[in-house]
Amino acid sequence: MRKQKIMLVDDEPDIRDVLKITLECEGYEVCEAVDGVDGLEKVNKVSPDLVILDYKMPKMDGHEVCEILKKDILLRHMPIIMLTGKGDIQDKVKGINAGADDYMVKPFEPEELVARVKMILRRSARDLDANPLSRLPGNASIMSELEAMISSGKKFAVCYLDLDKFKAFNDTYGFEHGDEIIRETARIILSVTLEEGNKDDFVGHIGGDDFVVITSLDRADHLCGRIIVDFDKSAPSFYNKEDRERGFILAKDRQGNEMQIPLISISIGVVTNEKREISHVAEIGEIGAELKKVAKAENRSIMVKDSRKGD
Repeated sequence: MRKQKIMLVDDEPDIRDVLKITLECEGYEVCEAVDGVDGLEKVNKVSPDLVILDYKMPKMDGHEVCEILKKDILLRHMPIIMLTGKGDIQDKVKGINAGADDYMVKPFEPEELVARVKMILRRSARDLDANPLSRLPGNASIMSELEAMISSGKKFAVCYLDLDKFKAFNDTYGFEHGDEIIRETARIILSVTLEEGNKDDFVGHIGGDDFVVITSLDRADHLCGRIIVDFDKSAPSFYNKEDRERGFILAKDRQGNEMQIPLISISIGVVTNEKREISHVAEIGEIGAELKKVAKAENRSIMVKDSRKGD
């Protein structure tokens, strides 16, 4: 079972030490940052389940860090506990206004903080069925959205998005860099959907390098086109200078033969009920898998839309 990660952002080593020991004894994985700037850099790499954030720090205070995190489309649902000084009412108010989910006043009992951490993580898990890497809604929410869309009787488009050549990239560059690509892909998909889609469109993370967008028929083509353009602009930046300039990486297949693997691209299969009736979520998944298989055969970023009529 995956340990839940907690990020401590505090410039006082003694506070970090006490909290680290206390939280690790409770079974949490603990990461540390020494100031606000360090905290922001590490949050994006670590993707913690919760952040404990000191208000008064050098370089960047907790209020500013909290505001930045809550504006990030992938991190805004991540809970934050703000630590404030005794009697600093304005700090508490500013912290809450910046988006902090809870606050505690120094000095505090570590046991009380642990109780609050457990409460907030339970509430967060209940409120958001989120993928731990992207913070996008996961499979339970995706199934619920698909069922609701089918039941509504409305015309819809379900866009299944999948990265091509991702395994070769992971094998060459390592899983940490692979995770960065997943997060950047999630940002692109969500940003484009917010800009080009409808207000009630849904973006979910199935797992690994698989995502889904549920939108309307009239927005699907343009939305997917924008995702492809934005992704292809970003893709070269994932690679080092040598691989980027030659346009491929050298990797070995299962037989040990060296191969030239093109840069990562994105395949999109779009399932609609425009010309066929869809009555079950499983039908959407089956059609989506077929479409993605066709798209992947193209060896480039492409959208394939189902235009077949039902039986």
